[in-house]
Amino acid sequence: MRGNQTWITEVTLLGFQADLTMECFLFGLFFLFYFFTLLGNGVILVIICLDHRLHTPMYFFLSHLAIVDMSYASNNVPKMLANLVSKRRTISFVPCIMQTFLYLAFAHIECLILLAMSYDRFVAICHPLHYTVIMSWRVCTILAAASWILSFLLALVHLVLILRLPFCGPHEINHFFCEILSVLKLACADTMLNQIVIFAACVFILVGPLCLVLVSYARILMAILRIQSGEGRRKAFSTCSSHLCVVGLFFGSAIVMYMAPKSRNPETQQKILSLFYSLFNPMLNPLIYSLRNAEVKSALRRALWKERPA
Repeated sequence: MRGNQTWITEVTLLGFQADLTMECFLFGLFFLFYFFTLLGNGVILVIICLDHRLHTPMYFFLSHLAIVDMSYASNNVPKMLANLVSKRRTISFVPCIMQTFLYLAFAHIECLILLAMSYDRFVAICHPLHYTVIMSWRVCTILAAASWILSFLLALVHLVLILRLPFCGPHEINHFFCEILSVLKLACADTMLNQIVIFAACVFILVGPLCLVLVSYARILMAILRIQSGEGRRKAFSTCSSHLCVVGLFFGSAIVMYMAPKSRNPETQQKILSLFYSLFNPMLNPLIYSLRNAEVKSALRRALWKERPA
């Protein structure tokens, strides 16, 4: 069989398979989403860097989340936009595999950074007197570095398992980027090991962190209810509700994508969910944190006031 295989050098991304008018509309819509993703996360990142009041562990992790969101969107969206206005929708196989690798790495990082943020809120609310000791800059740096290193190592495991497979067709991916499940359909060998590793990785990187986040917030909720001050309770609820919104959006869509039973139209489901956590989530995150967080809004006002001419 190996002697009769035609090895893939490039593949076609079928994308949304809509008519010309709809694709032009989608290009404009997704371009705006991508622009606001870069703008919103960029503003959050700049504000955190410039305002010394935000040089705290929570905003340290939020800056990492902004970097990951911009990187995550930039890995998938530009090629999708180019394909919406181009008749030639091919991508070379090596860049396709690299897109898969980076997409997995950034998704893993986001899961672990969200877990670190929930741990930070747990310590801040449940152990406020020991907060500066437990969440020292050394601990924060180790947590962030470990999130990046572990995520790229996990993505590397997927990459190695993909590259061991022979790829001989079909030459089409029914998706708008090289998503791992779609790439595996190009293999002309058994992908059971890949599927098992993907499921195990989902348990480790999605279900595990989500359970820890939920346990942390159950403890946080009990601690908030014991706060006597109405102002303190409001501030705690505001900060934690912002983080819970982000956690729910990201983990929910990812678990449905990789662990829920497949629908009758799995390709359509994959495209919609992939859009949700590769474009909508990164765009919504800065809005959620800026609109529901008084400290970020105050920092933004101070930055805008400073820029005004005297």
